[in-house]
Amino acid sequence: MRSKFLKVSALLFSLSPIAGAFAQTTLTALKTEYLTSPIGLDNPNPRFTWQMQDNSQNAKQTAYRILVGIDSAALLNGKATQWNTGWKQSDLSLVTYSGQLLKPFTKYFWRLDVTNGNKKTVSKISGFEMGMMQMANWQGAWISDTENVKLKPAPYFRHTFTTGKKVKSARAYIAAAGLYELSINGKKIGNHRMDPMYTRFDRRTLYVTYDITEAINHGKNAIGVLLGNGWYNHQSTAVWYFDRAPWRNRPTFCLDVRITYNDGTVETIKSGKNWKTALSPIVFNSIYTAEHYDARMEKPGWNTINFDDKDWKDVIYRSAPSRNIVAQALHPIRNVEEIATKTVKKINDTTYLFDLGRNISGVSKITLNGAAGTTVRLKHGERLYPNGRLDISNIDAHYRPTDNTDPFQTDILILNGKAKQSFMPHFNYKGFQYVEVTSSTPIELKKEDLVGYFMHSDVPVLGDVKSSEPIINKIYYATNNSYLSNLFGYPTDCPQREKNGWTGDAQIAIETGLYGFDGITIYEKWLADHRDEQQPNGVLPSIIPTDGWGYEWGNGPDWTSTIAIIPWNVYLFYGDKKLLADCYINIKKYVDHIDETYPSGLTTWGLGDWIPVKSKSPVELTSTCYYYADAVILAKAAKILGKNDDYLRYTALVKKVKHAFNAKYLNKEKGIYGSGIQTEMSVPLYWKIVPEESIALVAENLAKRVEADGFHLDVGLLGTKAILNALSENGYADMAYKVAVQKTYPSWGWWMENGATTLYENWPIDAKSDISMNHIMFGEIGAWLYKSPGGIRPDEKQPGFKHIILEPHVVEGLDAFEVSHIGPYGKIISSWKKVNHGIAYNITVPANSTATFNLPLTRDMNVYVNGKITNNSKIDLAAGKYVIEQKAKN
Repeated sequence: MRSKFLKVSALLFSLSPIAGAFAQTTLTALKTEYLTSPIGLDNPNPRFTWQMQDNSQNAKQTAYRILVGIDSAALLNGKATQWNTGWKQSDLSLVTYSGQLLKPFTKYFWRLDVTNGNKKTVSKISGFEMGMMQMANWQGAWISDTENVKLKPAPYFRHTFTTGKKVKSARAYIAAAGLYELSINGKKIGNHRMDPMYTRFDRRTLYVTYDITEAINHGKNAIGVLLGNGWYNHQSTAVWYFDRAPWRNRPTFCLDVRITYNDGTVETIKSGKNWKTALSPIVFNSIYTAEHYDARMEKPGWNTINFDDKDWKDVIYRSAPSRNIVAQALHPIRNVEEIATKTVKKINDTTYLFDLGRNISGVSKITLNGAAGTTVRLKHGERLYPNGRLDISNIDAHYRPTDNTDPFQTDILILNGKAKQSFMPHFNYKGFQYVEVTSSTPIELKKEDLVGYFMHSDVPVLGDVKSSEPIINKIYYATNNSYLSNLFGYPTDCPQREKNGWTGDAQIAIETGLYGFDGITIYEKWLADHRDEQQPNGVLPSIIPTDGWGYEWGNGPDWTSTIAIIPWNVYLFYGDKKLLADCYINIKKYVDHIDETYPSGLTTWGLGDWIPVKSKSPVELTSTCYYYADAVILAKAAKILGKNDDYLRYTALVKKVKHAFNAKYLNKEKGIYGSGIQTEMSVPLYWKIVPEESIALVAENLAKRVEADGFHLDVGLLGTKAILNALSENGYADMAYKVAVQKTYPSWGWWMENGATTLYENWPIDAKSDISMNHIMFGEIGAWLYKSPGGIRPDEKQPGFKHIILEPHVVEGLDAFEVSHIGPYGKIISSWKKVNHGIAYNITVPANSTATFNLPLTRDMNVYVNGKITNNSKIDLAAGKYVIEQKAKN
């Protein structure tokens, strides 16, 4: 129950950290547009970010200077042709370029000079390269083959060219409607998968830039392009109607290969009528179901210079899919991790069951021998029938096949009989743990013949959680697996059944994602998708991107508050207001639409507390809380962006919504919202719509309700976001922890006890519907581990962890806990363990930032900071490492 702490009025003061033996200042993590040395940027005003690494006491940047030019050697001598900021007396580490106009296709270098508190200056150089920047700079034509949209085989395209001079550098710029793989002289370029990322194709199309300097030969060269359908030509049928998308067509692409020679001349090899096309061995590919490959149709050497293409067809011109072809400046999808088969079971001479031992998003790769014409089917799924065979009935619920030629999550391989061969899909991914391999004739397979590849957007890891409680470690591992399994250039709900960008799932998981991973590039791209999809009246669809489905069902403030909640959280975590500014008009339109449609301040628009355990909350209650949150964010954004009239207007709206909500739902005398169930109590607390004078009583009643529910969850999607936080933030961290580590139904631990390696879509593991076994919708617990037992929070007054709020909750039943997060200024560590007669905390505050450490003081304990006694409950910490101890007196 609520701890009884002695509140000590504290004077705030800085304490010296543990000094390093010999501190040295270095500059690390120099990034442009949050990417390391990117090429192919379009933003004419790119952002520069960096970190200052220094373990010395109170390490701080006192000034910086940025020089930008095209000659790195000149920069070393302090000469900048493009931009010289001059020395800025500032501790900022996020600066937006505002020098001379940047030019397309140009490589720039930027030199960063930083002065620390000891007046020592350090420097480092990084680089970036601009891409097309404008549509007019494309020279290639959009081309495709002559086939119609219903033809299933994927097309090859090829072209040869000759270089007669020495190549200095070469870049390939490729845009596609659909998916592609690019090769030069027989070798695939890059290690990306599933390029380009999914967008609303008729409103925004992405292109990718590759450095192909080393791939170009002196003399004759061959370019190959293989096109897949992706979301552009969706041939599988399902309830989402992507097969009827307004943009649907045969895949198409545009390519410029820009070669710069040593003599300074430039030549562009471009897509056009001089290219040739033929059908590939990929006889069917669907982003939704699988890929079928007929090895008998292979064309060896099709993308090499000596291949005879006399029987290939001419290409046709196509119009560009949209008028907005822009750079894909984000972390790409990759095969991030290879996973060996854990066990294989031979069911009979033609059937094998491979188990990877964990649930993933991605593909399998099989290597095998067999007679020509042998058909091998690789069926992927998450669970087994009692007889040991693969069961996909939990994930094919929305599939509506027109015939039996497109089985769900089942790759089909036809062997050519020539030699041992390997197959891995090019243009598909799945959600699975098991692969059931069946063949038309007997084959011999062993465990090593099949591996899995965990595919997802390859975002850098920023966070870590370590606990003395094994169930917490399992839950955190499963949460991250589900988060990454649902990150494919946009956040999805599940990697198997839908792959849709459900907004509700994403707003729930935003903090979990940002604590754990460097996802800003993905979210900036996805919020651009939001701007593409928003109707003139402000309405957003429930899935983004969409073919048009979702404007009439599933949206509303509880789901599509992503337009406000995600930019706000990116601002908090990165200290960067660009996304907030980019989306400001859209947030405003959205909030204004709700205000105009529901002038009372209460809204019934939304899905409500999706998939609750048992108790159902009124949609009006939860949706109005989200409407309130949107209005609060909009008012704050207006103030941050200097829009004072809007700030006053939306501050008044915030008050109106709060008053209307509490007038209807709060029994102020009893301190109960609605009927007092968990979601009804926790959601108002979490979104801070509860009147100040009622918070303590409402929190107490929430705690009583949780206790009455046996310290188990009784919430759905929206309640899951709120419940642990509402308890922890209001004095009931012990109770929140007790709920979090439950091992019996319903709980996260119940899933873990039953072998889960990901999070599920429903609390019962034997539910009859909504039973995907890889969903992120209940993933807020990942963020809660950072915020409550870990105690790391951003401070909205100094966002981007410029100032860190540290308030770890030492809870009953947990002996030790550690979290770390790499913020914009470096690695933050919050660690504690229970020791004899007290608690020992180890804290790291990165250079150039500060922290406030809040801890409860009990009546009979002293507090020591690096050995010095203090009895303050609030301790200001400069950059450095600290040991803070709470010890019992005597």
